[in-house]
Amino acid sequence: MARPDKAAAVAELTEDFKTATATVLTEYRGLSVTSMKALRRSLGSDTKYSVVKNTLTKIAAKNAGVDIADDLLTGPSAVAFIKGDPIDAAKSLKNFQKENPFLVIKGGIFEGKSVTTAEIMKLADLESREVLLAKLAGAMKGTMAKAARAFDALRIKLEAGAPVAAAPAVVAEVAAPEVVEVVAEVEAVTADTTPAEVEVVAEVAAETPAETPAE
Repeated sequence: MARPDKAAAVAELTEDFKTATATVLTEYRGLSVTSMKALRRSLGSDTKYSVVKNTLTKIAAKNAGVDIADDLLTGPSAVAFIKGDPIDAAKSLKNFQKENPFLVIKGGIFEGKSVTTAEIMKLADLESREVLLAKLAGAMKGTMAKAARAFDALRIKLEAGAPVAAAPAVVAEVAAPEVVEVVAEVEAVTADTTPAEVEVVAEVAAETPAETPAE
């Protein structure tokens, strides 16, 4: 490869490392061209799967401030630069590997830290952001009636002369523990949830009112 071509390749790889939310390093030895095309399709447009030269990739990773162990850049290498949900990409890689054992998942970078093959497989078993947001919206729909009852019970007790200090206990009597559970579950994954996503969750919850439970 000519020097200008190498410089261009390193610059492109450096930008890929900088803009990726996660990267997964693989070995593709034994995969046919058709299989490689199928893998790229399964990863979707949010993931760039590139066959790379190990020496240039090492330089690009260093330029991008990414530390990659030498053993991850051996043999015929290809890197999945994930620009979307890392969980979805990990699922696609795991599912593809089941049908195509020639694909070797060697490790990667997630949230700025090195991850092993086993950790990538665990990531693939998690629920995606979209699923967790849908769960949150469902929990909100299913507990709106309970929330209304909680505040109504609080109002009635306060009107009857109950001390204000008792308010948290009154709400806890009829609060929905499933909301707490779902919110805790999504907290780590949705820490960077955009305002638009929050608005969508609220709209979904509001569009389908929960049934008021029988007294």
